[in-house]
Amino acid sequence: MSTSDGDRRRSFRSVEQAAAVALLQTTDALQRRLTRVIEPFGITLQQFNVLRILRGAGPDGLATLTVANRMVERTPGVTRLLDRLEAEGLVERVRDAEDRRRVVARITPQGRSLLGRVDDTFEDAEDGAFAGLAEAEIEQLNRYLGRVRVHLEAIETSGDRSQTSHSN
Repeated sequence: MSTSDGDRRRSFRSVEQAAAVALLQTTDALQRRLTRVIEPFGITLQQFNVLRILRGAGPDGLATLTVANRMVERTPGVTRLLDRLEAEGLVERVRDAEDRRRVVARITPQGRSLLGRVDDTFEDAEDGAFAGLAEAEIEQLNRYLGRVRVHLEAIETSGDRSQTSHSN
């Protein structure tokens, strides 16, 4: 560890705080990289996420609420995202014939075509972000991040914002 790394580590009140800041900084760097990759295609990361979710849903599409729940980044503005994608001809929405309150979104052929053009470039950017790690290290990172995410979701579900238990 270099002197600057040691000085930086000591500037945090705990290793947990250092990890939280490192994760947020890494997330920001990855989002900036991926945003630069898809900007030339005229969509945002959130719009790209919606299109991939709908492509994965197949021809039946998904209810708007289901799309919202599957988003990488939870946002209350899914309806606005779908409005923009629909205006661009990338998504279509229809009311469910059996339950008029339910709106189903589907990706259009134009949306599939756009994803087809973006896929390789986006996948290269995702893979390249982890080029400094071995596959086993990436798998370990995935396990650790999954454990943190499960813990955070449990806290959110329980409504207890103060949980700070440690486990190995």
